[in-house]
Amino acid sequence: MRNTLLSVVCVLVFGFSASGQAGWTVENSGAKGDLVTVFFTGSDRGWVAGDDGYLAGTTDGGKTWSKHDLGTTEGINEIYFRNDDNGYLVAGRRMFATKDKGKTWQDLRTFRNGDFGAGRPDFLSIRFSDKNKGYLIGSVLKISGGEEVVIDSLLMRTDDGGESWQRITVPTKTELYHLDFSGNSHGWIVGDDGVILHTTDEGRTWRQQNSGTTMPLYNVDFRDDKEGYAVGKSGTILRTENGGTTWTQVQTNFKETFMRVDFADDKNGWVVGYDGTILRSSDKGKSWVRQESNASGRLYGLYMDKKFGWAVGENGLLLRFKK
Repeated sequence: MRNTLLSVVCVLVFGFSASGQAGWTVENSGAKGDLVTVFFTGSDRGWVAGDDGYLAGTTDGGKTWSKHDLGTTEGINEIYFRNDDNGYLVAGRRMFATKDKGKTWQDLRTFRNGDFGAGRPDFLSIRFSDKNKGYLIGSVLKISGGEEVVIDSLLMRTDDGGESWQRITVPTKTELYHLDFSGNSHGWIVGDDGVILHTTDEGRTWRQQNSGTTMPLYNVDFRDDKEGYAVGKSGTILRTENGGTTWTQVQTNFKETFMRVDFADDKNGWVVGYDGTILRSSDKGKSWVRQESNASGRLYGLYMDKKFGWAVGENGLLLRFKK
């Protein structure tokens, strides 16, 4: 009887201990400004980036971070690695690429002066579907009344690994925020006013899908050619089971603006947004529950794996997820 009770106590103690280590914890990033994007190529090696050209990497699973100077003060909007070695990031009108795991970064020329008339490009998202085919999206900005305003959408495409880029016409003039690809052929872009664009021919032509909302959509994530998700302003969560032919708005009680959605596998997904909000779904995005984030700031970036995850946000906010 005594051994049985001791076993039960041990199970409870170690069970609660393991449970206490799981979930989200606030980590020290060392950054002072907002962190906007995060990407990991494995459990040990990852990157965070954001305001004023801030870029930092880790090779020990986030225990320590080393700052990398890109020579720019433009905010980094997205960082993305195609594989362990080859990565890309966009910062305002500039694009950088690495071929050596981020040890060195090359500033690539993506346009020529005058290509956008009196406007200037602002790159917000980048994806490569293979080593040659890549896509840059964002907007064309122009000064009006002392402020920068969006005057056109922007999509650029490369067939040669980023050596040269061509602008692609799309059926909208709204700002484009994020894109994702499933394989080489199928891609989706989300943007302002509920815009969703879709391609089935390797990004050569794009058509608009009916999102059912006019809310800005900030992020899109597709598991395959069929299952996809998009999130945006005022608690907007969309899902599709047919590649975006129809989009369904998921009804929740959460009204915060959502900035990122990321599914670690076919069933388990996370959403992050304002007020430290983190939601989790375990049923393919059909329902969502709030997770304790231990943070109150805005969360802008998210990277989820089956065994770990990271979120970043304002004032250097860095969160780590452990199962």
